[in-house]
Amino acid sequence: MAATYLPTLKQLHYLVALRDHGHFGRAAEACFVTQSTLSAGLRELETLIGVTLVERTRRIVRFTAVGEAIADKARRVLREADELGDLARAAGRPLSGELRMSVIPTIAPFMLPRILPRLRQDYPDLKLYLREEPSGPACERLNHGRADCVLLALPYTCGDVMVAPLFRDPLFVAFPDGAGPPADAEVPASAIDPTRLLLLEDGHCLKEHALAACNRPELRGEATMLGTSLHTIVQMVDNGLGVTMLPGMAIDAGILDHTRVTARPLAAAGASREIALVWRRASPREKDFRLLADVLATLA
Repeated sequence: MAATYLPTLKQLHYLVALRDHGHFGRAAEACFVTQSTLSAGLRELETLIGVTLVERTRRIVRFTAVGEAIADKARRVLREADELGDLARAAGRPLSGELRMSVIPTIAPFMLPRILPRLRQDYPDLKLYLREEPSGPACERLNHGRADCVLLALPYTCGDVMVAPLFRDPLFVAFPDGAGPPADAEVPASAIDPTRLLLLEDGHCLKEHALAACNRPELRGEATMLGTSLHTIVQMVDNGLGVTMLPGMAIDAGILDHTRVTARPLAAAGASREIALVWRRASPREKDFRLLADVLATLA
């Protein structure tokens, strides 16, 4: 019987990296190899399976139709291979080994400083690798197997995932010095001037949550969407450039300290977002993620 030669995981890793980056140099950097090593590995793969996967020119990298199909399959194979290690870790001590968690920017700077010291103390064998990124890229990384779980705000469509709600985070309206209502007052959505509203730029789900809570379609067209972070927007408000909406966790974490900005609760149905931990439905580390969700909910 003739010997059967199968692609190696390394070759599949090179193929997926090239598919993700569309450039041999960047793919090689992502794989921590030289460009010539990656290129040679892909040529060996093509020779092994007897088809051309990538059309190479000086300027562009173009996958063939079969190359795209094999790259998609290779991604699933690599994810399954990663989960072999997950199975072994899940059978050992809880919350141990490596765990890659993406966290959205409107949560990371306000929640992580409170929870990380306790996680390190209570679970010293856990090696937590964190990545801060918006919800869309975070969910993409999760579904492609490059992240194990995501800490994000709902509602947000993140694919075929399991969801562990942690807590509700109320929304507040922030005003420049002297422009807000009395300290004990709430702010109805109808009182927000759309021409003065400052929001995060596209890609941040907090913008969508704030607009949905207000239930005023005209806000989307008239609000100024240019902030790259909540800290930047707070500085704009502090300089009298407008008003904004902030999550309660940011205020609790002191984002308004050393400013003259005041914040009042938003009076609207659904004036909050739900903080949750999500992971792939098929992950063998579900017990770990549910334990982590319990820990996060308690610490937060």
